[in-house]
Amino acid sequence: MEDIISKIKEAELVGRGGAGFPVYKKWELVKSFSGDKYIIANGAEGEPGVRKDEYILKNHSQEVISALELADKYLQAKEIFLYLNHKFKYLERKLKKQIRGNKKIKIIYKPKNAGYIAGEESALLSILENRHLEAGLRPPFPVESGYNSSPTLVNNVETLYNVSLVAKDQYQNDRFYTISGACFNPGVYKLKEDFSIKQVLELTKNLPAFDFFVQVGGDASGEVLNQKQINHEVSGCGAVTIYNLKKHEPIELLKFWVSFYVDNSCGKCTPCREGTYRLQQMLSAKKMNWDHFLEILDNLSYSSFCALGSSLPIPIKSYLKNINPDLSLT
Repeated sequence: MEDIISKIKEAELVGRGGAGFPVYKKWELVKSFSGDKYIIANGAEGEPGVRKDEYILKNHSQEVISALELADKYLQAKEIFLYLNHKFKYLERKLKKQIRGNKKIKIIYKPKNAGYIAGEESALLSILENRHLEAGLRPPFPVESGYNSSPTLVNNVETLYNVSLVAKDQYQNDRFYTISGACFNPGVYKLKEDFSIKQVLELTKNLPAFDFFVQVGGDASGEVLNQKQINHEVSGCGAVTIYNLKKHEPIELLKFWVSFYVDNSCGKCTPCREGTYRLQQMLSAKKMNWDHFLEILDNLSYSSFCALGSSLPIPIKSYLKNINPDLSLT
C-alpha cells in the first residue's frame, strides 16, 4: 500500500477541507505514531454557501467509500467513521448498501443543533467521544492524538473522492465549485483547481452583466472581492457567492455574517462568545461606533481559541476594504 502514498504525493493532492495540507503527509503522519488508528470522513459541511460534500455523497459516494477502504489498508484502522451533516440522512440507505457489511465503517451524524463548529476537527472528536461540544487545544493534532487519544486520519469528503481517482489514475487536478447568489446557473461544478474566479464564472455561465462583487470560500468566513479582483484563484472550500453591488444592503450583510458566528459559537472562549454578541448589538444600534466595532474585530482575530472566532474579521474587513470603504466612515 506504499504505492497509494506515492501516487497521492505525485498527484500533489491537498486536502479540500479548506486548509490545503498535503494529503500524503497527513496519511504518513498518522501511520508514524504508535497505537490504534482511526479514520474519519468529514462530511459535516456547515458553512452556508458550500454544497460540494452533499453533491459528492449523492453522486460519487462509492468513490468516497473506496478511498476509506484504501486508507484502512494503509493504516489498518480499528474503526472508521463517516461523519455527516444530519441533512444527509436521506442518503443513508444508499451509503449502507455501498459499505456492504464493512463492520469497521460507521455512519455518524452531526447533531442537528450542533452548528458549524461541529465540523471542526477537534470539535467533531468531542462529539464522537460523547463529550461536551467545544473546540480542543492544538497541538496535539488529531494525526497524533485524535479519537480516543489515538492517531486519527480526518479527511474531507472531497479529499477522499480525489484519493479514489488518484488510485485509479483518473485524477486530473479538478475540484468542485459551489456557485450561488445573484446568478442564473447556481450549482456544484467540477473544473480545474487552478482556475480563477472569472474563469469559473465564465465557464458556468454565471459571470454577471451587472456590477457585482463575490465572496469566495464560503458565505460566512470567505473573503470578499470586487469584480476587478476576480482573476484570483478560488480559495478555501471552493465556493463563490455573487452579490449585486447596487441591490445589496450593506448593514444587513454584516448582520448576516455576525449572526452566523453568534449562533455557531461553542461558547468556550470569551472573545468569540461575548465579542460576536457585542458586534451583533452594535449593528442594531441607532448610532454605529465603527472604531469600537473594528477594535472588537481585531481582538477576535488574535485572541479567539479556534478558527471560528478568528475568521469573522475576514469577510467584514475585506468587504470594507474592497467593496464599501466609506461605510466605516459614516
